[in-house]
Amino acid sequence: MAVQEPAAEVAESGRASLLYDPKIRALISQVALILLVIWLGYSMITNTISNLERQQIASGFGFLGTTSGFSIAPSLGTYIVDYAEESSYGAAFYVGLVNTLLVAFIGIILATIWGFILGVARLSNNWVIAKLSTVYIETLRNVPLLLQIFFWYFAVLRSLPNPRDSVEFGANIVLNTRGLFMPRPLPEDGMGWVGIMVLIGIVAAFLVRRWAHKRQEATGEQFPVFWTSIGLILGLPLVVFLILGLPLQWQIPELTGFNFQGGMVVIPEFMSLLLALVLYTATFIAEIVRAGILAVSHGQTEAAHALGVRSGPTLRLVVIPQALRVIIPPLTSQYLNLTKNSSLAVAIAYPDLVSVFAGTVLNQTGQAVEILLITLAVYLAISIVTSIFMNWYNARMALVER
Repeated sequence: MAVQEPAAEVAESGRASLLYDPKIRALISQVALILLVIWLGYSMITNTISNLERQQIASGFGFLGTTSGFSIAPSLGTYIVDYAEESSYGAAFYVGLVNTLLVAFIGIILATIWGFILGVARLSNNWVIAKLSTVYIETLRNVPLLLQIFFWYFAVLRSLPNPRDSVEFGANIVLNTRGLFMPRPLPEDGMGWVGIMVLIGIVAAFLVRRWAHKRQEATGEQFPVFWTSIGLILGLPLVVFLILGLPLQWQIPELTGFNFQGGMVVIPEFMSLLLALVLYTATFIAEIVRAGILAVSHGQTEAAHALGVRSGPTLRLVVIPQALRVIIPPLTSQYLNLTKNSSLAVAIAYPDLVSVFAGTVLNQTGQAVEILLITLAVYLAISIVTSIFMNWYNARMALVER
């Protein structure tokens, strides 16, 4: 006759078995960790608020609507935001944000182009080109970026002539120590339609490219996608621009006293920062491109040559498309590095987000916590958006099994 165990012993053994269950223990540890993180975050926030109150420092984001009272060097941000000393701290934030996005966007494009050229040149059969590329890459990537920024700013651009002896390039474009001055476009009524036509042309070019790709897969016939896209993106807006009677005026820079007035100026700080970022980042991109090309089997090149394809089209149509699957993931890191390295602009007083918002605005308002949180959030958002786009593009370039 079986002996029944007491109910208390059964319950105790059930609790013991739950504690020895790996899933239950993992769940308990994760919940405990989440609670600890929440408690730490709450403690930091409450301590920060109490410290600010004890030191009688105002908190909140109301300062963004207060008049700034300081000027910002002429830049694309000041042209877009229309900033003046009477503008608010919020307007100063937008100026810095636009300038940061501008130097990052242009820098990524130029660094990618120059990096691809260097990467291909390093694998060139021409001994001189290959060695020159190697020396350039090994030299610039081992020199600190900040030192390169100082070189372009102090040693090169500061040695340019004064405004009265400016270097003229024609078309009312001049270069001097104050920057690169050029005519400024002033749109008039009807110019918005030209912008709409540009967007329509881009969409139409995308649709044409998709149609041409399907047509080539079905029939093997190629369609002049490039020239068709150029005609849609540039030709269509140009026709509308002419029909509307040229709704655009130009403000010409003129020498007045010791400097040029009017027009648009690209300040030396922007040029030196952009040159340093592009030339420095391109060296790392070049090595990524070289590794990607070497990762493609040499048999692919030999097969293309056996079909009578020349070296240029072989590289462009056979090697590079396959190499992109190796190039894109590390390329994303270089794009993120370039964007974050642009914060070194504060060393030469380029009015980017760190210099204007996390520098001047912070010193005037004392809202260190709020300003630094906003600045960190902006750089985090830029990095996340860049990563999402590059991951999407990488997924499109990945091999798909049929």
